[in-house]
Amino acid sequence: MDWGPIVSTSLGAVIGIASTLATDQIRTRRGREDKDQAARQQLYGDYLAALARTRNQLRMAARPTGLPDEERLRRTAEAFHEGNAYELRYQIAVAAPREVVEASTAAFRSLRDLRDLVEAGALHTSEDYVQARNRWELLLAELRIAMRRDLGRQVF
Repeated sequence: MDWGPIVSTSLGAVIGIASTLATDQIRTRRGREDKDQAARQQLYGDYLAALARTRNQLRMAARPTGLPDEERLRRTAEAFHEGNAYELRYQIAVAAPREVVEASTAAFRSLRDLRDLVEAGALHTSEDYVQARNRWELLLAELRIAMRRDLGRQVF
């Protein structure tokens, strides 16, 4: 009996099955990576929006509107509680690479420093407030750059 055709047919079947399995594995991995990237992109957008909401509420509390100190304190505390930045920051810590987590932590702490100044009575025109705001804006820009790099986007 001639074994050549049987061996070559079997070998062809094994190669075909192996290549199909490899292709499916690559497709599955790519799909998972795309899904993970889309989830991080959504998380990053939500986190940046939360930081912006918090920052805006702090800015409003720092305006010279004749607010009593108790009301200013209440508004600054609410800015962090209602902004949702704390919760999203913890999600960033779990889902993002180290560079994004470090930039996120720096930006968040800077925003917290700004909150502390407003709680202490600083107005949006005071020198301390302006310096803290400028630092916050710089660190926020660095955070956006780190996020864009992680997502494979062009950094301006």
